[in-house]
Amino acid sequence: MHGQNIVQLHDGAVLVFEEYGDPDGVPVIFCHGWPSSRTMAQLTDEPARSLGIRIISPDRPGISGSTMHVDRKLSDWPSLLVRLVDDLEIGDFRILAISGGAPYAYATAVAIPERVRAIAIAGGVIPFAELKDFKGLLPLYRWMLAFYRNRPHLLRPLFRLAQPFLSFRAPIRLRPLLLKMLLLRPCDAASLRDDAAFEAIFESQRRAWRGSAEGVMIDAQIYAQPWGFAIEDVRVPVRLWHGIEDRAFAVRLAEEIANRFPNCKARFIQNEGHYSLPIRHMREILEDLIAV
Repeated sequence: MHGQNIVQLHDGAVLVFEEYGDPDGVPVIFCHGWPSSRTMAQLTDEPARSLGIRIISPDRPGISGSTMHVDRKLSDWPSLLVRLVDDLEIGDFRILAISGGAPYAYATAVAIPERVRAIAIAGGVIPFAELKDFKGLLPLYRWMLAFYRNRPHLLRPLFRLAQPFLSFRAPIRLRPLLLKMLLLRPCDAASLRDDAAFEAIFESQRRAWRGSAEGVMIDAQIYAQPWGFAIEDVRVPVRLWHGIEDRAFAVRLAEEIANRFPNCKARFIQNEGHYSLPIRHMREILEDLIAV
């Protein structure tokens, strides 16, 4: 059940999505990471089919196939998602968010709690605007946040400079070298040696960059801005999963966030990192989500 689908928005804009899993199953909205796009949800396809789950995975505005919205804010997302699920004649639903998809899941749960049954977060980003320092973040994120706060005018040319390199599809024989260059945790590197997992992660990233460097940059800026709500405002059931070896967001940051939700069950998994957690535990994450 793959292939590009389109929802028409205002002024000719479109929201593009793909579906995975069981077309007649329990509806789950997939919120992709950053930099990423709708095809990241390939990670869910096999377990979703076996569990009777319908995965609906949209590109955010300006990402891959969805129309750019230059001034968009995190608060714009729930209304777009409502348009999508209404178009598909879906009433209530659950949300699965990976990494940078987390704030989009939270924002939706705050805006329309009557339609969100539960959300699952795997390796979720934390509210950067609340941080007093950048300890516990991936060095790349520290660098980007420093530029955003001190030299924001340099971000656009830097993103455009990076685009040709990050849009490039490396030959299969060079994948081991690429994994070494990324300085990944051993658990992450091992999980990404699986061809299907590698394609789900890196092809979804390339799609985002090929679509628009501007769209990837706008998506990044939203993380650095105040989200417009408090973590405590997320009152739907939250299932938070985080690898203890996560290098993108240190586990202590995830623990602090977990303690602030009114209704959260958190699992901190030994010997798993930012990539390996959703790759190796997707069935468990989905099974738990639909049980809520």
